[in-house]
Formats: sequence, C-alpha cells, structure tokens
Amino acid sequence: MRLKARQFHFEFPRPALVMGILNVTPDSFFDGGRYLNEEAAIDHGLELVAQGADILDIGGESTRPGSLPVEETEELRRVIPVIEGLARQVAAPISIDTMKPAVARAAVAAGASIINDVGANRAEPEMWQIAAESGAAYVCMHMQGVPKTMQASPFYLDVVMDVARFFQERLLKLERCGVPASQIILDPGIGFGKTLEHNLQLLGNLWQFARFRRPLLIGVSRKSFIGHLAGSETANRLPGGLACACLGTAAGVHVVRVHDVAETVLALRMTEAILSKSKRAE
Repeated sequence: MRLKARQFHFEFPRPALVMGILNVTPDSFFDGGRYLNEEAAIDHGLELVAQGADILDIGGESTRPGSLPVEETEELRRVIPVIEGLARQVAAPISIDTMKPAVARAAVAAGASIINDVGANRAEPEMWQIAAESGAAYVCMHMQGVPKTMQASPFYLDVVMDVARFFQERLLKLERCGVPASQIILDPGIGFGKTLEHNLQLLGNLWQFARFRRPLLIGVSRKSFIGHLAGSETANRLPGGLACACLGTAAGVHVVRVHDVAETVLALRMTEAILSKSKRAE
C-alpha cells in the first residue's frame, strides 16, 4: 500500500508514522497558547522532528469540544508563517489541520503536503478539489456534527459500522473529485462526536477498517475520554494515550497523531519489535 503526499511517498507495511501536533492556538485543550508565538511554534516543530516526528501537523483553530470557529484571516495569520518557516528547515512532511479550503490552499502553497480535515463530513467539494489539484495527501476524518456541538448526546446504532459506511461513501466522493486512493488517509475521529463507549468500541475494532486498504490514522493523545476512564487530569493522560497508540499499531494503524512524540516513538518501536517476533507474523 502506498501513500502519496506531493513529493513524499510512503510504502506500507513500515513502522507506524508519528504525527507530531503543533497547535498555534490560544485555546487548544492541552497546549493552547504555548506556541502561539511564531518563533516558539517553529522551535517546537524543530524539537518534535528531533524527537522522531515523521510528520508535523500544524493547526490554527481549536477543535476541542465546544470550541468556536476562528475567522479565516486569523487562522491564516497564525499558521502560514509557521509552515513557511518550518518548510525551509525540515525534511519531514507538513500537515495543515484545518476545515477551511482557503487555509488549506494557502498552506499547500506555503509548503504543506497533507491536508488534515476534521470537517470531511461536509457536502461541498472545494477541499477535495484542492487535494486533487495539489497532490496533497488528505486525511478524511469522521465527525458527528461540528466541534461546538459534537459532544451533545452523540448517538449511533453501531458506531463501527456507521464510521465504516462514512469511509466507503467518502472514498467514492473523493474519487469522483479526482483524489486518487493513494492520497487518502482514513481517521475514525476518536473523541469527535463520540462517547467514552463509542471511543472504546472504535479502538477495539480498528482492524475492521483494514478492508479499505488505506492508511489508518488515530488521534487519541491526551483526550478527555482517557481522563473519564482513568479519573485523571489532562497532565496525567499520557499512559492511557500510549496504551491506545500501541494497541492501535497492533491492530493495523499506520499513523498516530500525538503531543508526546519522544515517548510515543519509543512505545511504538517496542511494540513493533515484539510483534515482529509473534508467531502470527510468520
């Protein structure tokens, strides 16, 4: 299986890719405000790459539950200088985490090669056309609703089957818009319009998405469902996130989006080393 992201190509199977999170926002749930300054953001991006990040995911609009949209001009002001600065200094692909087509287009022009779209449940094709025209990889994420309201009593008859149907339908739409399968990454959207039970069901059944033959991404880092299960605050959610990342890799996940890059890289490489000695691998 191959993933193409403009000038970057990845062949799977291979060690899971670690996507380091760089929030250029004042209000993200874990590190909001810490890297709002351009220089601080670029320095942190360089640090994440030094820690082993294979991809940098840069976002200028918080998508935490209850968050409000950011004006397009403000989102551009936050992310474009950071993307330009990092694109000149790192060899790793840069991802733009945005729901706005205009921001995605500007980010690709500035050096991004992946569009990470939590708004893939939209009906308008503009974002998909940008991926088709630019050759950027496209992360197609499932979300029920929008960030402001997504945690207001989310409901599914069968969350795993509902997400699978979403992927099937979106793959067809993306193909019709000219985005080849080789540019698509699938993300079940852990925590986006899901209860604790929904998240656990998805994490326990990630293997069911292998039939789409596309790289699978999960983002579980520091999320509230870990705290709800363990009764711990944000700062103490790292062990739970590492457990999800390792189990996800064992289930066939190809990309893990995280805040804690160094810890995740070590945990994943150990998991993969153990799995390589399993009799099932023979």
